[in-house]
Amino acid sequence: MNGRPNRPRRGRGRAQHGWRPQQEESEPHAGRPESDYQEPQGWGHPQRRRPQGDDRPEPWDRPQQEHWRGQRDKNRPHQSWRQRPEQDRAQPQNWRHRSDKEEERAQPDGTLKPKPDRQNQGRTQQPEQEEVQRPDGNPRGTCMAMCPRRELQDREAQCRLHRFEMLAGTEKDRRPKADPARMVKEYSRPAAGKDATLPSDLRPPAVLLKTVCYLIDEIAASLTLQPWTEVYSFVFDRLRSVRQDLIIQRASGPECVAILERTVRLLIYASQRLCGEPLQLFDPKINDTHLQESLSWLLESYCQEEDDAHTAEDEHEVRDSQGPTGTPKQGDGSHQSQYKNQEEFEALNLLYNLGCARVMQHALELPARVRSSPAVSLALAVSRAFCERNPVRLLRLAGRLDFLQGCALHRHLLAIRRQLLHLYSHGHSSRNCRYPLGHLARLLALAEPQKAERLCLAYGLAVSGECVGFNKADFLETPKEELRCASTHERELETDKKVAPIIHGHV
Repeated sequence: MNGRPNRPRRGRGRAQHGWRPQQEESEPHAGRPESDYQEPQGWGHPQRRRPQGDDRPEPWDRPQQEHWRGQRDKNRPHQSWRQRPEQDRAQPQNWRHRSDKEEERAQPDGTLKPKPDRQNQGRTQQPEQEEVQRPDGNPRGTCMAMCPRRELQDREAQCRLHRFEMLAGTEKDRRPKADPARMVKEYSRPAAGKDATLPSDLRPPAVLLKTVCYLIDEIAASLTLQPWTEVYSFVFDRLRSVRQDLIIQRASGPECVAILERTVRLLIYASQRLCGEPLQLFDPKINDTHLQESLSWLLESYCQEEDDAHTAEDEHEVRDSQGPTGTPKQGDGSHQSQYKNQEEFEALNLLYNLGCARVMQHALELPARVRSSPAVSLALAVSRAFCERNPVRLLRLAGRLDFLQGCALHRHLLAIRRQLLHLYSHGHSSRNCRYPLGHLARLLALAEPQKAERLCLAYGLAVSGECVGFNKADFLETPKEELRCASTHERELETDKKVAPIIHGHV
């Protein structure tokens, strides 16, 4: 032996796979009659005896899967489900004997009753809440309060009440009490295993509009609730929860538009009022993200209303054309929108996204009645001056804007004023040239010359007395000190008494 393991030779075990030695031609058919003998239907298959009248197909004539199933279980006949007798197909479980327990659970139709839930047997079963849906399949809220009762109890037990929601007199207690009249549903992120579509946790659009009005009148415009950064944080979170309920219910219509209009106004006002606050108290990036989302949703609602109106006009025209002669036509193309504030928010969109080509194209594609309105025409003129790099004309037109439009434009003012100083530094660059500081302050739309002087010094321009010396070599692309937008605009400052009328659109 050379140390190699004994391996079986090739060909061993052929008899186990149905191999049989071939018979010689001279050998008779082992005494069988010629009628019982059948030729094999393929190579390697055993020659076996088939009784007369057996017309079942051979295993090798069926698909391969059926053939191997028959090899695994030779006791079961080689019949597919469609080849079974009619009574077997009607009762597919008659091939297996039922146990006594299964016979007890048998029903008249032959099926079995479901097994009882032994795991929860003996425990109190909570009734399942009936899901309320609208005809379009979207969930519909049934909570008629600003905060669901379940959330009120949970937050009170976990001491997660905001001081604006506590019952008067219990603020300093170890476990403050919740005031149901002041409790507002807070925003919660979607989580695994949490059903956010329960009707008892969703508020209908009418209740959501009532909640938004409460947040504006009682919280944002309050003179006693200070500081305003905390007021903004509370209102911002509750407005986010309102938009979440609107999205889950796929809400639309006048109430949804009214909610979005007040939300956009409040966020625009906050972006102007809190622009100089520290980042931990006010994040302009997060405020801008939610403002853009709400504004886009609002403008889409306006466009959807326009499309529905045009579709109705087309149907009227088709119906009138098929009617009798002399029938007056209904649609003349002069549709009046049911939303009277569309022009206001189209103008705010242009001013807030100044210089955006997509927004400019959207404004130019508006209907003529909207595009020719005073607010949209003025906003288009401001956008055109910005695209033409004419900051003097832009700041002159900015003086004609109302308060909320000025709040929408204010975040671009610092860059516009820098552009004006850059142009004047190159256009009036001379050693002997002296430009009046007061006139420059009026061009920069600044009421005080001291603020214009600070702005010039920040960009490296020489100021001597009441004159400014422009030199393109001294102009700095990056200012020496950090400039805050709040230090350059004072025209937009308003008292808290005007907050509610501004956000409701009464100014």
